[in-house]
Amino acid sequence: MRLYLLSLLGLLFLLILVEGYVENYEILTSSPGSSSIFSSGDSFSTSNSGSFSDSSTGDFGSSTGAFGSSSGSDIPLPGGGPSPASQPFSNFTGSMDSHGTCQCSVLVPDATFPVERVEKLEFIAHILSEKFQQELSKVREYILMISIYEKRLLNLTTRVEIMEKDTISYTELDFELIKIEVKEMEKLIIQLKKSFVGSSEIVNQLEVEIRNMTLLVQKLETLDKNNVLAIRREIVALKKRLKECEASKVENTPVVPPPAPGTCGHGGVANISKPSVVQLNWRGFSYKYGAWGRDYSPHHPEKGLYWVAPLNTDGRYLEYYSLYNTLDDLLLYTNAQQNRITYGQGSGMAVYNNNMYLNWQNSRDIVKLNLTTNTISVRQTLPNAAFNNRFSYANVAWQDIDFAVDENGLWVIYSTEANTGNIVISKLNDTTLEVLNTWQTKQYKPSVSNAFMVCGVLYATRTLNTRAEEIFYYYDTNTGNEGQLSIKMRKMQENVQSINYHPFDQKLFVYNDGYLLNYDVIFQQKPQ
Repeated sequence: MRLYLLSLLGLLFLLILVEGYVENYEILTSSPGSSSIFSSGDSFSTSNSGSFSDSSTGDFGSSTGAFGSSSGSDIPLPGGGPSPASQPFSNFTGSMDSHGTCQCSVLVPDATFPVERVEKLEFIAHILSEKFQQELSKVREYILMISIYEKRLLNLTTRVEIMEKDTISYTELDFELIKIEVKEMEKLIIQLKKSFVGSSEIVNQLEVEIRNMTLLVQKLETLDKNNVLAIRREIVALKKRLKECEASKVENTPVVPPPAPGTCGHGGVANISKPSVVQLNWRGFSYKYGAWGRDYSPHHPEKGLYWVAPLNTDGRYLEYYSLYNTLDDLLLYTNAQQNRITYGQGSGMAVYNNNMYLNWQNSRDIVKLNLTTNTISVRQTLPNAAFNNRFSYANVAWQDIDFAVDENGLWVIYSTEANTGNIVISKLNDTTLEVLNTWQTKQYKPSVSNAFMVCGVLYATRTLNTRAEEIFYYYDTNTGNEGQLSIKMRKMQENVQSINYHPFDQKLFVYNDGYLLNYDVIFQQKPQ
């Protein structure tokens, strides 16, 4: 565009110069000085050689007479006054023939005005002007289009911001995780068809339902987001039926009943189920640190509320937490009670008997927070406990003090300088927060990714890779025994920030890089 403008300006300047030459040329052919050379009574004829023929009978005198005088025939130049070197006619001779006719020859200069070139130049300038106008109109169209796209982009940005702030948000990850679960069920039903003994009508029916589930998931991605709840309920029901079908595929196989909820009539943790993705935490993707679970009350174990406590984006301070009466409320982000505090630190909180237990920031103090009033009822110092990231878990900062709940009550997992950073377990009085008993282990705490308690036994995990954890260590406070295990735990994201066990549900509630997962705990049969 800049090149077109410069070209047009150059052409306009050249046209101005050409117009000056044309005006001078017109002055040359019509000036009095020119007419004085050839009087009105004279007639001339010229040949191709540039000679003129005169029919007058006047006396020419010498060959340098009237035609030779430069005083009356000076020609004005485009830039100034007359110049002898620029006279149009010079070097002429004259004679009279026998009939009295005067003849003379005049040499016309070669430097004639380039009229054809000027016309060609004007034509080119006209074409360039048209092209310039076309390009200029395109530029105007582009400017208009850019303005429109700017408005669209601003509108899209606003919509994205609204979606990020919306309390109900399901991402592609939610649907991908559902698809993974459905594919796993498809694999399981194929294995059942191959190994099932007897009538396979139930298996065929399950296979059809799973295929329908796959189609429903595909449609769900374009439908209302709240339908995720319905699909997950159907998945749970199908999983239950698949388990029942798998359990009955071998005839006469004795079924070992699980231990009664809230009791310890088993031989310890034998395995962990595959994870079930409940939801992204209510504050969004950026809040990767935190904890979640369900309140356990020995007096009313089935009525515990659900809680979600994401830390701030710095991964250190707990400022807001939410409470839900039911799992459906949590899934739909409805009927939530959101509270704010200003002193929580780390992802090691736990909820027991309608009270949240957590570490007071920048200290080894532990506090008891009443969830009904959102006020502190007890604050106590945990003796000799390391704090402020001295001995936190691997990959998780600010979790030097980690609370745990099991069938026996409230526990705290931490380290001390005296125990050289190894895990220390203390049983707490949930009313006063006084330490009732303490056990020192030989497992270095910073090498552990997380830990939880079940029936007085500590289970510690470590990271195998970005998609798997392993329960590799246990310490039994009932006997003082410790040892190695190898129980794999699948995960959806890379880091596990917290693990909380619920004795009545017999589930693990895991906070996995902002996502809320839960696992079924499978127990060994208690030796007879």
